[in-house]
Amino acid sequence: MANVSKESIEQLISKTRGEVITPSNPQYDGARAIWNAMIDRKPAVIVRCAGVSDVVQSLAFAREQKLLLAIRGGAHNIAGNAMCDDGLVIDLSRMKSVRIDPERRRAYVEPGATLHDFDHEAQAFGLATPLGINSTTGVAGLTLGGGFGWLTRKYGLTIDNLLSAEIITAEGKRVTANEDKNADLFWAIRGGGGNFGVVTLFEFALHPVGPEVLSGLLVFSFDEAKKVLNAYRKFIDETPDALNVWAVLRKAPPLPFLPADVHGKEVVVLAVCYAGHIEEGKRLIEPLRDFGTLLGEHIGPTPYEAWQQAFDPLLTPGARNYWKSHNFTSLNDGLMEAVIHYTKTLPSSQCEIFLGLLGGKASRLSPDAAAYPHRDAKFVMNVHGRWETPEEDQKCIAWCRDFFEASAPYATGGVYVNFLTDDESGRLKSAYGKNYERLVMAKRKYDPNNVFRMNQNIPPMGA
Repeated sequence: MANVSKESIEQLISKTRGEVITPSNPQYDGARAIWNAMIDRKPAVIVRCAGVSDVVQSLAFAREQKLLLAIRGGAHNIAGNAMCDDGLVIDLSRMKSVRIDPERRRAYVEPGATLHDFDHEAQAFGLATPLGINSTTGVAGLTLGGGFGWLTRKYGLTIDNLLSAEIITAEGKRVTANEDKNADLFWAIRGGGGNFGVVTLFEFALHPVGPEVLSGLLVFSFDEAKKVLNAYRKFIDETPDALNVWAVLRKAPPLPFLPADVHGKEVVVLAVCYAGHIEEGKRLIEPLRDFGTLLGEHIGPTPYEAWQQAFDPLLTPGARNYWKSHNFTSLNDGLMEAVIHYTKTLPSSQCEIFLGLLGGKASRLSPDAAAYPHRDAKFVMNVHGRWETPEEDQKCIAWCRDFFEASAPYATGGVYVNFLTDDESGRLKSAYGKNYERLVMAKRKYDPNNVFRMNQNIPPMGA
């Protein structure tokens, strides 16, 4: 453990409005726990910041004590970068204010806010911005990596709706980044992760959504997986931007609308969200029911805020998680055969393969419009390994890696940075493509000493 004196900690406490937690504190183990239970790191100090001043003081303390620095927002990142060993964690989870300006359709969001915090406040006015699919995810980490979900086809990525950010730099200076001020920094934080500073406030554009959307699940027999996926492939070529349909292959959870004899068996699930007029959505999705033998469905008008929480029970914190991911421009036959083959060998009941449909507005920007470059990706596939015990690690990780290799020939070579695990730093250039060198320049300007390196790190001198 890093040697930080009691006197130094007491000085930090005196300058901090929030909580300062050290290993002797009874709250320590709870404070260092994050979503992915495979990550077990032990920082020297955790500062639960109450405001921007605490962020500045924490940065100064880490600098003075020469401590490794980690930034915790929602603590949902698969790689576990919210925690570090022997360093200082700036914990932003208490800074979770969300302020909505319904007249200007703007949201002002602190970095500790979760997707649910954001949706709850915005939906009070029938507004939303594109976010992810798990309501306990942190807005900050999602945004800084790019951000996509049910509204992405209609309104773009999360970063496409980011208008401005307030950032504390490595030197402890507060700067504003938008299209007019520090535009190079604004470009970099839209996909470049936490490499450039601590964002203490996000400003987003909002759009009319809900309060109800047509959403839900259609569950098909796995015996007809090829037929269902073929029909899905053809269907999504003609879908309007307001309609999003994801394909998920997994063992059926005990959902109440499924017969008991289906529970625990492999299934193909189509998850549907239509952010438009409900009756029009019903007409558009009717062909989905003919894709194969329908084992059950639960679909209808749903409050958007509730739909954003629909997958939370499958993504609770505390399980062991390992992911592998690819981008695709199409679903060709070889890929679908690989998907079906590996679904037959799922190593745990919680493992799944999902194909998230992008395209629409997200695909209409230039690859260099922001640091996130993958505007050609029509699908993001996440090979989601999830299980409960360390004894299962080897077989579950091996399954993820094997499927990743088998599906690689059909992929673009690009990858969504938020889906990279802690052993995939070698794929960083795949995450940024031609934008990588421009990110190195921004890193060199705003964090030349690589203070912010507990992330998918962009070194200031390049690879």
